[in-house]
Amino acid sequence: MSEAAARRTLWSRLAILVLVVGLWLVPVPEGLTPQAWHLFALFAAAIAAVVIDALSILVASLGAAAGAVLTGTIPPAAAYVVAFLVARAVVTCGLGHRIGLAVVSVFGRSTLGLAYSLFLVDAVIAPAFPSNTARSGVLYPLAVSLAETAGAKPEDPSRRRVGAFLMYCGIATLCVSSALWLTAMAANPLGAEIAKRSGVRIEFGSWLIASSVPTLVALLSLPYLLYKLFRPEVTATPEAPAAARASLAALGPMGRGEWIVTITFAGMVVLWALGGTLKIDPTAVALLGLAVLLASGALTAADVAKEGDVLAIYIWFAILFALSNQLNELGFMSFLGSRLATALAGTSALAAACLIVVAYVLLHYLFVSQTAHLLALFGVFLEVGVRVGVPAAPLAFLLLFATNFFSGLTPQASSANLLFAGSGYLTQREMYRVGALTTGYCLLVYLVVGIPWLMLVSR
Repeated sequence: MSEAAARRTLWSRLAILVLVVGLWLVPVPEGLTPQAWHLFALFAAAIAAVVIDALSILVASLGAAAGAVLTGTIPPAAAYVVAFLVARAVVTCGLGHRIGLAVVSVFGRSTLGLAYSLFLVDAVIAPAFPSNTARSGVLYPLAVSLAETAGAKPEDPSRRRVGAFLMYCGIATLCVSSALWLTAMAANPLGAEIAKRSGVRIEFGSWLIASSVPTLVALLSLPYLLYKLFRPEVTATPEAPAAARASLAALGPMGRGEWIVTITFAGMVVLWALGGTLKIDPTAVALLGLAVLLASGALTAADVAKEGDVLAIYIWFAILFALSNQLNELGFMSFLGSRLATALAGTSALAAACLIVVAYVLLHYLFVSQTAHLLALFGVFLEVGVRVGVPAAPLAFLLLFATNFFSGLTPQASSANLLFAGSGYLTQREMYRVGALTTGYCLLVYLVVGIPWLMLVSR
């Protein structure tokens, strides 16, 4: 683009900004709601941007959608597809390769070391992210970069080198790190509020104390378990750190595209982290970030076109979500709760607690949302347990921890899985098989290690 053309583009974009602000601030015409008028302002600005060639139709529509969600003009849509595309920008511009080399230079002596680096990063950032789906948008580009740096390609036999292993590590770490912190998953505080009905008071500190021992056991042992289950073809790479450092030096300083993606992605991470405080929806943040990447040229329409399978994954998730909601609305879940209460009559408190948690986990095969599961069954199962003599606090914590660790049970068990499930490195069969095994392992850890610990700290 010539200097004159760049100036024209800049001035046309400033004109669009003035237009949307001006329309937004105009008094709302009589007969219209503020939401309707503000939506018109965004729509008109998007159309004008396309007409005067300030923005492409894709960038203009994404920017309008982001503005509408950020301002509360319309409810948020799903952010999963957008997260795929933002992650693609990290890889396309070369930043992902650079990040992969940097991680390999520190942890790359073994594939297992790379897995532990993913778990460590997630556990550290989790308390600042009230959305595990948003966190998957941070971890996924890192996992992809590590896989590609090791020569693993999606939809290719080479995926077994390290790609499949690292992708499922991304799913697994989100399961357990979300159980470590009250603020690491959106449904956690909601469950804490529901637990108050049974006299259980849960705060940030009490949650961390209760979760610390069983969750740390799971965090420390899961990478090794997955290493055995997936057994990557490449296991030891003692020369990798030195080679990675040499490759980093050869890359030279970061280019324009890398800086744009870095700043945009960092801004998205900050907004995701502060989303709960600032009341900013993560979907709007993702849409805004994608619009910036497209407007700057760091991501192109051709890059977006390569992600055609993403839409199919989103449709698949949406259909399952609708079916799951219908099961709940038609009374199926409350029916199960009443039947469980009848079946547990006369059992000991310990046996009842174990059976309740096991049933709660297995029923997640019917759900595609952790929050929907919690809303449908958490209160019912907690009440059933208290009725048959199980102490309320330990049972509440067990059920809340299960709401997190069962998110890896199936590909659709959580929206946080969708990026990894659609990566091309994992097959459906692998995700169901390994999901069942890792969820069963976590269940064992939280029952065997968690129950004694919870009886000590939460009675």
